[in-house]
Amino acid sequence: MSTAAPHLDEQHTAGTAARLNWLRAGVLGANDGIVSEAGMVVGVAAATTSLSAITTAGIAGLVAGAMSMAVGEYVSVSSQRDSERALLELEKHELETMPAEELEELVGLHVKNGLSPATARAVAEEQTQHDALTAHAQLELGIDPEQLTNPWHAAFASMGSFLAGGLLPILAICLTPASWRIPFTFGAVLVALAVTGAISSHLGRAPRTRAVLRNLAGGTLAMGITYGVGALIGHAL
Repeated sequence: MSTAAPHLDEQHTAGTAARLNWLRAGVLGANDGIVSEAGMVVGVAAATTSLSAITTAGIAGLVAGAMSMAVGEYVSVSSQRDSERALLELEKHELETMPAEELEELVGLHVKNGLSPATARAVAEEQTQHDALTAHAQLELGIDPEQLTNPWHAAFASMGSFLAGGLLPILAICLTPASWRIPFTFGAVLVALAVTGAISSHLGRAPRTRAVLRNLAGGTLAMGITYGVGALIGHAL
């Protein structure tokens, strides 16, 4: 009995899931950049009409937010990678010290997934001969030893998506006449949030209307609060 086809199917499914996760993370990072920077520039614009002040605050916030996202993602994914490596080392040790018990465990996992005991044993034995660690890692731990998370990739992806999203409100408010800055930025940001909400709902196979409305409500609330804060500070100074 050959297990090549199921193994290829599992790799294809895992690869597709990984790409979707990265794409979803990119959309969410861009969404964070849009909301964060929209709140920043709208709040400053409510306090002053100085384009230099608005631009400086927007760019400073964009860089700080992107770096924060990158560092946070790097630390988080590094911790995850360390945990994955530790689990793989433990599994490798168990395979070396008690191979018979590990084989029975692999048989049990296949039975639990719907294979008959005879088929499960045949598959488990063939997988053990081929690559026992990968078989146990994927079935028992949900880890692909060849595709461990990369903290640098995660950090740069998060930083890049935040920068891409955050540029929109900065450009919208800086390239618009003073009398139209805030309403035009509100409109541009809401359109962008509707798009990212629709994309994220499509990737997650969630109801589109709910996701879009949730995005719009969050963005409106963020800009409304920061606008109020900026207006109060601007009048107080």
